[in-house]
Amino acid sequence: MPKRRTSYSSPRPTMRTGKRGYQLPQGRARARRRPGATYLNHSQGFGRRRSGFRASGPNTRKPYAYLAIGCAFLFFLATVIWYLNRSVDITYNGEPASARINSTIAQFIEDNGLAEEYDSGNLLAVDDSVLERGAGARYTVTLNGEEVPADAYETTKLTGGEELTVDDGADVYEEHDVQATDIMPTVTIDGTGAIQYVKTWGRPGRSEIWTGKVSGITADRGIVQEVVNCEIAQASVFTEDSEKLVALTFDEGPSSYTEQILSILTEKGVKATFFLQGDAAEANPAAARAIADAGCEIGSNTYSDTDLTGLSADEVRSQIERGADAIEAASGVRPTVLRAPYASFSLENWTQAMDLVSAVVSWNVDSGDWLVPGADEVTDTVVGSVRAGSIVLLTDGDATGEQTLEALPQIIDRLQEEGFTLVTLSELIKSDVDLREEVDLTKVGMPEGASLPVIPEEEE
Repeated sequence: MPKRRTSYSSPRPTMRTGKRGYQLPQGRARARRRPGATYLNHSQGFGRRRSGFRASGPNTRKPYAYLAIGCAFLFFLATVIWYLNRSVDITYNGEPASARINSTIAQFIEDNGLAEEYDSGNLLAVDDSVLERGAGARYTVTLNGEEVPADAYETTKLTGGEELTVDDGADVYEEHDVQATDIMPTVTIDGTGAIQYVKTWGRPGRSEIWTGKVSGITADRGIVQEVVNCEIAQASVFTEDSEKLVALTFDEGPSSYTEQILSILTEKGVKATFFLQGDAAEANPAAARAIADAGCEIGSNTYSDTDLTGLSADEVRSQIERGADAIEAASGVRPTVLRAPYASFSLENWTQAMDLVSAVVSWNVDSGDWLVPGADEVTDTVVGSVRAGSIVLLTDGDATGEQTLEALPQIIDRLQEEGFTLVTLSELIKSDVDLREEVDLTKVGMPEGASLPVIPEEEE
């Protein structure tokens, strides 16, 4: 009986032995390779192509990429160079012209060969005689209407739109020694009214004597800078459209009555101006602070109740500065406007301290309360004297306190009944069309180039 297999199994292929003893499947014997021949590796080459072919040789596209990058860089560089050297439009001696952007004035003149078109100036002796012809400035330049110094030709750049004017060179003086004499400004005061302020600041003049280092000539050049004399103006307030505005002002405080005065003002919805004394502020700092907190205005009555007209310059400045320091320390507000004790502030005082104040303000309605005539008389005096633009003097002192507390409500009520509005001093000044442009109560100090003036000598 023939033998049968109960399960199928494929017959094992007959193996043969290669040259080195490896067992090779029958029918798959390795083909002999000829010496020097090139053969494809089927198992590696074609197998990789199916999953994404990549040549194993050098990348032939790289040189083209480098070339493209190089071209782009050269294009970018050329663009930058063009942008930095592009031309812009200017006006040269009234005619349209072009210049390389950011070229200097000297470069523009050189690029266009303009230097030879102009005659140089001469070198002069100190007495204006000619030492050497053509040895002066090569040419003169004006840019947008302003003369350009010769030492700025190499640094002033043209960016477009400028108006450039070039002309013949100017004469220049030989090097010389200078003997200078300052001419101090004098001061005058003009006008009438309760408000005094600096209308024109004094600026010193200058005269010179020159001695030439080349010629040896000495020449009096006279006044080379004109003096500007100082002018103090006095004025009253004329409110716009005759608006009925009045400023209530209090002197000599703060006192033990100050906070009660503030309560009345607050109750009536009124703001006032307090001219404080430095020594009183030091003695009553809480009252000084209360004035500021109530929104009322603070000025200075100097440090103590002293007539400034009898003091030296140093003493006047000390009274003003020491008073401002004390008031600021107590109230937190540094006063700029001054009311001199007894309204005494002379022309000499102005020459001593005009750089320390914004204005000096007195009054044009004196309540007379310092005479302690009684509340009714004080009220009648004020109400019967005010007009639009009035500055009323009241006293915040211990000696007048009771009278002030009684008179103040009556004064406010009666003035309001007559159509007046009660304001601070600065608000009153701003109501005057002319004064609002000339008086700034927030500014203190001399402008650059100004100086304190002197009182002109009396003519013999």
